[in-house]
Amino acid sequence: MSSNKKYWKSVEELDGNSSIVEALKNNEFVEEIPTDEFLGNEGALSASSTTRRDFLKYVGFTTAAATLAACEGPVHLSIPYVVQPEQIIPGIADYYATSVFDGFDFANLLVKTREGRPIKIDNNKMAGAKFAANARIHASILSLYDSMRLKEPKIAGKPATWIDVDSKIKSSLAEAKAKGGQVVLLTNTLASPSTEKLIAEFLAKNANATHIVYDAVSESEALDAFETVYGERALVDYDFSKASVIVSVGADFLGDWQGGSYDSGYAKGRIPQGPKGSQKISRHFQLEANMTLSGAAADKRVAMSTANQKQALVLIYNTVVGASVLVTLDAKFKAEVTKAAQQLKAAGSKGVLVSGIQDKNAQLLVLAINQALASESFSTIGTRQIRKGSSEKVAQLVAAMKAGTVHTLIMSGVNPAYTLPNSKDFVEGLKKVSLSASFSLREDETASITTIAAAAPHYLESWGDVSITKGTYGLTQPTIRPLFNTKQFQEALLSLNGIPGTYYDYLKASSASIIAGSTWNQVLHDGIFVGTIPSVSAGSADYAAAANALAQSKAAPSLELNIYTKTGLGDGQQANNPWLQEFPDPITRVSWDNYVTVSNADAKLLLLSNEIVANGGLNGSYATIKTADGVVLENVPVIVQPGQAIGTVGLALGYGKSAALKEEMQVGLNAYSLYKGLNNVQSVTLTKVDGDHEFACVQGQKTLMGRGDIIKETTLEIFNTKDAEFWNEQPMVSLDHKEVRATTVDLWDSFDRSVGHHFNLSIDLNACTGCGACVIACHAENNVPVVGKSEIRRSRDMHWLRIDRYYSSEETFAGDNERKENIAGLSSSLSTFNEMEHASDNPQVSFQPVMCQHCNHAPCETVCPVAATSHSRQGQNHMAYNRCVGTRYCANNCPYKVRRFNWFLYNKNSEFDFHMNDDLGRMVLNPDVSVRSRGVMEKCSMCIQKTQATILAAKNEGRVIVDGEFQTACSSACNTGAMVFGDINDKESQVAKLVEDERMYHLLEHVGTKPNVIYHVKVRNT
Repeated sequence: MSSNKKYWKSVEELDGNSSIVEALKNNEFVEEIPTDEFLGNEGALSASSTTRRDFLKYVGFTTAAATLAACEGPVHLSIPYVVQPEQIIPGIADYYATSVFDGFDFANLLVKTREGRPIKIDNNKMAGAKFAANARIHASILSLYDSMRLKEPKIAGKPATWIDVDSKIKSSLAEAKAKGGQVVLLTNTLASPSTEKLIAEFLAKNANATHIVYDAVSESEALDAFETVYGERALVDYDFSKASVIVSVGADFLGDWQGGSYDSGYAKGRIPQGPKGSQKISRHFQLEANMTLSGAAADKRVAMSTANQKQALVLIYNTVVGASVLVTLDAKFKAEVTKAAQQLKAAGSKGVLVSGIQDKNAQLLVLAINQALASESFSTIGTRQIRKGSSEKVAQLVAAMKAGTVHTLIMSGVNPAYTLPNSKDFVEGLKKVSLSASFSLREDETASITTIAAAAPHYLESWGDVSITKGTYGLTQPTIRPLFNTKQFQEALLSLNGIPGTYYDYLKASSASIIAGSTWNQVLHDGIFVGTIPSVSAGSADYAAAANALAQSKAAPSLELNIYTKTGLGDGQQANNPWLQEFPDPITRVSWDNYVTVSNADAKLLLLSNEIVANGGLNGSYATIKTADGVVLENVPVIVQPGQAIGTVGLALGYGKSAALKEEMQVGLNAYSLYKGLNNVQSVTLTKVDGDHEFACVQGQKTLMGRGDIIKETTLEIFNTKDAEFWNEQPMVSLDHKEVRATTVDLWDSFDRSVGHHFNLSIDLNACTGCGACVIACHAENNVPVVGKSEIRRSRDMHWLRIDRYYSSEETFAGDNERKENIAGLSSSLSTFNEMEHASDNPQVSFQPVMCQHCNHAPCETVCPVAATSHSRQGQNHMAYNRCVGTRYCANNCPYKVRRFNWFLYNKNSEFDFHMNDDLGRMVLNPDVSVRSRGVMEKCSMCIQKTQATILAAKNEGRVIVDGEFQTACSSACNTGAMVFGDINDKESQVAKLVEDERMYHLLEHVGTKPNVIYHVKVRNT
């Protein structure tokens, strides 16, 4: 049967006595609307000139309140080309293939431009382009138009010319050579063959120079382990699609672990495959402290501290290789880990183990276990050339700076004054450096204190190359002329090396040997080249010694702090990006903040709490974090996080920046100060302090309201052994005193929709990881406004697409059902169901993307008094913004709560000083989608501008549209295959087949709305 678990979105919903939660469930307006200020002003009413609106102002409370916010949209005159450029056809988009690596994120991309402006990031789908854009890369298009960018070079804080900069650096290099001073190039991991060649030439010319690689988020221990075994500093590029059993020990591989981009391969193994009745999906065990995306997706999640994870890793090593190293692990943990280890061993080459523990011995055991399994997912062919920083060499550099032995320091792509845990030592040492230069997009914490702040271009303004994995080569090409007086780091190196010509010439010449067999133009067109992919020769190490050393690990004497990167901000490079700041964290659903996550048990001991207050906002306690060596972070907001391992707390990096940021974006606290030794695990104490923090959390704003059939799930065993009616139960209603399916009863007359196109969007809950790339892609495509923290807190978020996160009441689906089935009698029923209202300390998690369902029998359409919302023959629910007068009847009548109301004018409004408030930021706006004015409703349009453009293009070319051409912004951005869009009238299309799949269901099917968005039952391999 289908799941009858009670799902809950926030801890507060479990308090049956909470009057606030009950009130919010039934109250659309969380704050009173000051209608008296408007309705009491007779002059304002009589002066109104719009008859229809005059009438509505007098109708009643709701329409008056809506009209208060409504106003006419501004009129803008267009300016035609005087001489039209040959390459640009107005209204027609151009696409450029490019690749990006900023030291943290990487992807193979297509960049959409309109009239010379890059406006949208898409994934490159060509063969070999396997790295898709995450939420941050989708948002990076907005960072191009950041008004806080460094617009010209500066020397000693004053504007300068590039000739002056070049001359000053050359003079400093000559002086360093004469005095025997040290010259250091400090960069992030480059993964750029041409740049590395330039640096090698610079080092050859300057014998006193060294190149140090520094990554803000370190993978140094994994690199050291791989180098010990294989003789090369690299990372394994795992292929999870080949694994039937996955065991992860502290590795959030669906997040940012070792660069991420593993979700596509993982999802392939999570969708049921094979003959009916014996379909299979991979089994995933996750051992972790923080609740992560990987933990949320796992079939079995064990919440444990990193100290216990180390013991668990040794136990798995013992089981797989037959060793007998003594481990000290709690009996409950030991039983769970042993079960996972045995299944991993039984899977053999179809098993894989990964670990995020920052310990060389732990990473050596990872290599040993995968070697013993002969894992197909673990391959040394085409290793990752990223995160190559060495924490040891960075520490030596800071010591040398403080000792005064570094004469010239040239930096690119790094911000150590912000990201180094001992940044004070770096700043102190920088004062002793004769000349320092920082090539940076912004005058950040480091560039603002260096001798030279060298304005660097955005990657969309730059030439370059990347080799993310061995044997692959991607070109970065500019999609717009530089907006400011900027210069690439590579151009500066060419000048310092005395090489004539441009970097473009150098890049083209140096690529010739790499792309043998292809041409420059072909690679530039494709964006990617796949050559001979070499493997790394097998090696070995003293694994037994590593296991014994790891087994000696002891638990932290106090709380264990686990430092991580959030899906939104990552390492903090794009902290001035409002799309990312407003992006709700997939797990906590909090935006505009970082915070310390604490388990419910520890929160009770420390008297820490969260509560939903009268206006629907989430409040939380403050705490002070103190490390074992005395570093203090004061007034850290607290989130009580279900699934957090007892004895551990979590804190995200990337926040607490202030330099080159708008005031609205200066949020959170800098967790890098606690990142001692670039190790993500620290021993800390937590102390409650006075005050309450106000969070911008969207989690409690649109609750299930008691309707537990929104999420449907089952186990793989039931899925294979029972009929679909059992695990995908259909809602029934009474008709003529007989029970019939709800879908067969209708009050509407249906239209014939078999002619032309009829669009459906399919969402597979098994493949959705909650990554949020679709949310940011929707923002970019549809000009969705940013409203800021205070408005989010008032339940006024404008996201057209939300990804609801639900926690279950029991640890497992099977355990939940078993408990219900064992109920005996009424008293037992009452007590059992009452207990099931309370959440497990380690709940299962489900993600569910929800947007306008484009109902064929839409409740919104029947209640609109001005016919602003209507239905198309193609299945899309339309919005005529010019007709809308903001009554919000449609929002009240929508059972899915997916409509958004423009309370304010977010465009050209200093009260919302984000990208839409300046000319530069507005360059990102999509001209195919209108910017909505104040007082109208808006919601997902199923990207009608994209579907119509596809139809017109095929019509002009006189051809039939092939399956896959129709895309929405969200389906195009989805890398896991969770979202599939298409025409169900094309019976051979993928979406038409998905509609007929037995896992398919609609949200709230019994309401009779007949949505054009379909979902697929989640199957767990427990």
